[in-house]
Formats: sequence, structure tokens, C-alpha cells
Amino acid sequence: MGHDAIKLELIEWLTKLEDDETIQYLKIVKDSKSTEHDWWEDLSENEKKGIERGLKDIEARRVFSHDEVKSKYGL
Repeated sequence: MGHDAIKLELIEWLTKLEDDETIQYLKIVKDSKSTEHDWWEDLSENEKKGIERGLKDIEARRVFSHDEVKSKYGL
């Protein structure tokens, strides 16, 4: 599928989209590509805290590989 066809498919999808959260997310993505604006500033405090917790887990080596998780859950 060419870029023009994909764009038309996305336009059609967007015109029918009712999910406010998805619309806001797409706006953030669009704005992040067109400006020097730091996307971090658009995150909620809960989102920032979650990312910071994840980074601390990585630093403390409290992580599991993808294969370990798949194995644990029989995937």
C-alpha cells in the first residue's frame, strides 16, 4: 500500500474517531514532530512518575527479559 493510500485510510479513520485519549495522543505525536517542544512536558505527573520508576528499576537491575516473561506465562 502506497503512502497516499495509507494517508487516505488514516484520514477516514480520524474522521470517525471518538476516543478523546487517542485524539490527544495523536495531537502530541503530531506536535512533537513539528516543533522543538519536549514531549516530556505534555505528560501527566503519573506518567512521569511511572517512567521514572521504570528507569530506577533498570538501574537497580529489577528487570526481566522478554524471553523470561514469555516463559513464565507459557507463551
